Amino acid sequence: MHRLAVLLFCVSFSPASLGLWNNPYPDSQTNENILYSSFSERPKHLDPVRSYSAGEYAFIAQIYEPPLQYHYLRRPYTLVPLTAVNMPRVTYIGADGSRLPHDTPVIDIAFSDYEIQIQPGIRYQPHPALAKNVQDQFLYHSLSTEQVNQVHELSDFKETGARELVAADYAYQIKRMANPRLHSPIAGVMAQYIVGFAELGEQIETALSELEDGVFLDLRQFRLAGVSVVDRYTYQIRIRGKYPQFLYWQAMPFFAPIPWEVERFYAQPGLKEKNITLDWYPIGTGPFMLTENNPNLRMVMARNPNFHGEHYPVAGEEADHSKGLLADKRKPMPFVDRAVYSLEKESIPRWNKFLQGFYDNSGIASDSFDQAIQFNPQGEAALTAEMSDRGIRLSTAVATSIYYMGFNYLHPVLGGNGERARKLRQAISIAVDFEEFISIFRNGRGVAAQGPIPPGIFGHHPGQSGINPYVYDWVDGRPQRKPLGIAKKLLREAGYPDGIDNRTGKSLVLHFEAIGAGPDEKARLNWIRKQFKKLGIQLIVRATDYNRFREKMLKGKSEIFLWGWNADYPDPENFLFLLYGPNSKAKKNGENASNYTNPEFDRLFEQIKNMENNAKRKRLLDQMVTIARRDAPWMWGFHPKDFSLYHTWVRNTKPNLMANNTLKYVHIDPKLRTTRRQDWNQPTLWPLGLIGGLLGISIIPAIISFRRREKSTAL
Repeated sequence: MHRLAVLLFCVSFSPASLGLWNNPYPDSQTNENILYSSFSERPKHLDPVRSYSAGEYAFIAQIYEPPLQYHYLRRPYTLVPLTAVNMPRVTYIGADGSRLPHDTPVIDIAFSDYEIQIQPGIRYQPHPALAKNVQDQFLYHSLSTEQVNQVHELSDFKETGARELVAADYAYQIKRMANPRLHSPIAGVMAQYIVGFAELGEQIETALSELEDGVFLDLRQFRLAGVSVVDRYTYQIRIRGKYPQFLYWQAMPFFAPIPWEVERFYAQPGLKEKNITLDWYPIGTGPFMLTENNPNLRMVMARNPNFHGEHYPVAGEEADHSKGLLADKRKPMPFVDRAVYSLEKESIPRWNKFLQGFYDNSGIASDSFDQAIQFNPQGEAALTAEMSDRGIRLSTAVATSIYYMGFNYLHPVLGGNGERARKLRQAISIAVDFEEFISIFRNGRGVAAQGPIPPGIFGHHPGQSGINPYVYDWVDGRPQRKPLGIAKKLLREAGYPDGIDNRTGKSLVLHFEAIGAGPDEKARLNWIRKQFKKLGIQLIVRATDYNRFREKMLKGKSEIFLWGWNADYPDPENFLFLLYGPNSKAKKNGENASNYTNPEFDRLFEQIKNMENNAKRKRLLDQMVTIARRDAPWMWGFHPKDFSLYHTWVRNTKPNLMANNTLKYVHIDPKLRTTRRQDWNQPTLWPLGLIGGLLGISIIPAIISFRRREKSTAL
């Protein structure tokens, strides 16, 4: 009985002193200055020349440093120096080689020279590719087969080294973009602008074809006409014509530096087979470095001990001070020591860990939306009482993205600039109720689009002046979709009364191109059919896999489709080029998926694409948007609205839809986090005590019976 009592006492009362039972992290990390978050898909590329997805940028943007970055707090989005001393100096050059004044007409500018001076003293993170011996020789640039066999990951190399960042490293990375074997997704765009870029790509391809696999090709031996190193800390890029948007590219990891020594190190035979590559182990000068890459479990970033230092901004928007976003002004960054990202493929476990305090931030999946968000009578999103009681904060921002339903302009019924097809497209645009779509399928997380330019981008008009008059009226201070009767009237004028083609007497049948047909997609497709049915139009869904869908789009065989675009940089050109005729997907393999063409729109686009943001550009943009709204090559769809949740111990969280290097700004209060975790994760012990008591009671008769038998035997 004595032993049983001790056992029951241990089970019932000891665990609280041992830490949280459900803590997914080691107890040793309690109160450490660590940010905890998650990811749902493994990053495919960590090499900045190849990476081009938000999931990958969440990691590499904290590691690599291009010369420019976006100011964290200012709006509209503003470029500022990162490793550069100042903003690049731009010089315009005429066809005769002469320098031109800045107000020179675009047509007279043959070249633009961007001179970038970087800060001295910036150093790379520790890395074995930079390790040297006392004779100044690289330790790991000539690995033997035996040495390669002894390593399995980068940390198996015992020695690391570092060196200063120099201008030549930026030039080397631009040459890497031209390497056709690396398949940089922006190589085609850069070939249009950077002088000599395409020619360098051909030279590299020829040289590689003459080398054995795995042999290092040193790109320093190749000349790139448009890129020159002026001195140790200065380099120059020459592009064709005038292209102001080129500055935005200088804030993307594509233009971050890579040392030649690193490419030399990773090119050694045998390392690629062990996944020891730049795609797996990045190296940069940023505030963090990747210390654990286990994408089937977690990714861990830690402070770069060689980081050159940066201070939190001293100013932002007017409301930033009252929101506490300037409490850390002038303080050195980064604020966290480490960031641990755990793999979470399912939304429910991820959400539960956030509520338990084991993740510092969270998005909101559909399954948990009602638990987190409620809408007031004005339709504005707010936190539920449960979230507010936990001190959770809601952050929302309209994304610089657009999801639209496009018409194929090459289609004999839907396409072209004729009045019949135009009114048909306008009628359908009114009938397809995207406000309802946002409410049903996105939990209200979106704003119906009035044209191709999202909020926050130059050229977007808020309020009454910004509505699409072909689809909306302004009623009671907000846009209201036109009545269905207007759509039916347009349909009659187009020659399809009640959905009947007056030329054939048959029902109008259209086709929607869909990718896949899972349960969620089936509900959306049924909704889309009902929208067309309002007009008497029969919509047939043609579901297929992505490869077949892509083939249809490339051949111009589609009719109606759903597509989307997320801004690479905050400029209207990045959206309007989706409607530029020469960018036709079917004709030029461009991004104009609807194959829309209008000579006047194209003429205006060629004027605005290389203009600075000013009053004249805004007038031309307004003309272009008016043309596009009238022609209706898209049902304008919606701009997604991002909802993010943060615990009360997380500071400096302001949505920045352009910047990716935002981890350095985040401030954590680990002691408050520990307190809240303990409050929210206390084990419920009484069931164990009850079970133990019942167990004890249940064995008492057996004990009594046993003792009676013992006494009986003794007698």
